[in-house]
Amino acid sequence: MRKLWYRTNFALQVLLMAGILGVIAAFAIAHNLRFDLTKTKRYTLSPQSSKVLKELKDPVKAIAFYQEGGSEWKAAKELLEQYRYYSDKFSYELVDPDKRPAVAKEYEIASYGTTVIECKGRTEKIFNLSEEELTNAIVRATRKGKKKVLFVKGHGEHDLEDFQRSGYSMVKRALEDQNYEVKPLVLLREGEVPRGTAVLVLAGPKKDLLPKEIEAIKRYLEDGGKLLALVDPPTVKNVKAFLKEYGLLLQDDIIIDRVSRVLGGDYLIPVVSLYEPHPITKDFRLASFFPLAQSISLQKEPPKGVELVPLAKTAPQSWGEVDRRRLKEKGEASFEKGKDHKGPLIVAAVATKKVGGKRKARIVLFGDSDFATNAHFGISGNGDLFLNAVSWLAEEEELIAIRPRPINFTPLFLSRSEARWLFWLCVVVLPGGVAAAGVITAIRRWKR
Repeated sequence: MRKLWYRTNFALQVLLMAGILGVIAAFAIAHNLRFDLTKTKRYTLSPQSSKVLKELKDPVKAIAFYQEGGSEWKAAKELLEQYRYYSDKFSYELVDPDKRPAVAKEYEIASYGTTVIECKGRTEKIFNLSEEELTNAIVRATRKGKKKVLFVKGHGEHDLEDFQRSGYSMVKRALEDQNYEVKPLVLLREGEVPRGTAVLVLAGPKKDLLPKEIEAIKRYLEDGGKLLALVDPPTVKNVKAFLKEYGLLLQDDIIIDRVSRVLGGDYLIPVVSLYEPHPITKDFRLASFFPLAQSISLQKEPPKGVELVPLAKTAPQSWGEVDRRRLKEKGEASFEKGKDHKGPLIVAAVATKKVGGKRKARIVLFGDSDFATNAHFGISGNGDLFLNAVSWLAEEEELIAIRPRPINFTPLFLSRSEARWLFWLCVVVLPGGVAAAGVITAIRRWKR
């Protein structure tokens, strides 16, 4: 009887434990949790990707064509699993085109590594499966139609087709990846801003716009238009006067930032890490760099119906140098109280004006256009800030977030003294120590 009791008790304990494990397994299947403990957050999607996935309204499917069992197959599965974790509306299928040629023929697959995104009959193809490419493809596949973003041309603005350092080709590509239709606009020839323009961009004009062109932009705004103005110092006169009508005042100074020197940069490249609460800068924690920028001030009593909001500010140690001639000819700058503008300085601001009913004109003004050039677009938060501004102006706030970045994106800023110490340590001290140890060892052996 005692043995029977022990055996029965043991069997009950086993059944109880099995039941507990079964409940845990069922809970785990119904509520999947993942924890990313990697330093670079390799297994965590960017805020934009997770936001896009969580806001999916229709089912989206990804069909990835790779050779089964290869390293690329495993990497693709790893990334697609991350996307499926964030949304039950996202699904995927890995297909080996050699084993399933009919499926490859159906989707017109010509090479390995092609991924097709499907949503309600719309398809998008990408040939480099990365988080950035995949998220952008999902945005394109789920969005109905394309919104127009037009860049004013004819006054020395940055060129969308220019692949050099001062060009805006990276801006064009980034906007097209977000499913915008990007084109130049010669206002003098068209006479009006075309209907259906979601955002009008004025990117660094070096010459005055004609009065007819200014009037065309005004009519566009009064009809509920959206303007992104990027204006370098010295400001063209009629653009400055036009923006003043909306309470935005360009100071025609040059921002000097001592913090930039500390970070190993140039003091004419202000570092911006102070962002005011706004949908454009929500959860924005990346620093931005503005080469040769001017400050902006806001009218204390803005025009009727206009609401002004500062967007980004420089460090308190910065100032706006008014004497541009001295800076240009002698390369000298020092803060003069009562003359120069004391930091922190506004380098980006927003103006919103009610124009009838629920319609609102929106203007985002930056005191610099070079921060979005090919040379600077990919630096820290520059590109994200530009794209967030366009998304907000186009009234597509669901796209406002930090974009995907390469896994190995780990910028390191060193001051001059830190760089000097690093040089001596890595190039002189450590190799010298190893060489000295070798010499000492050789001498001791020779003496023996």
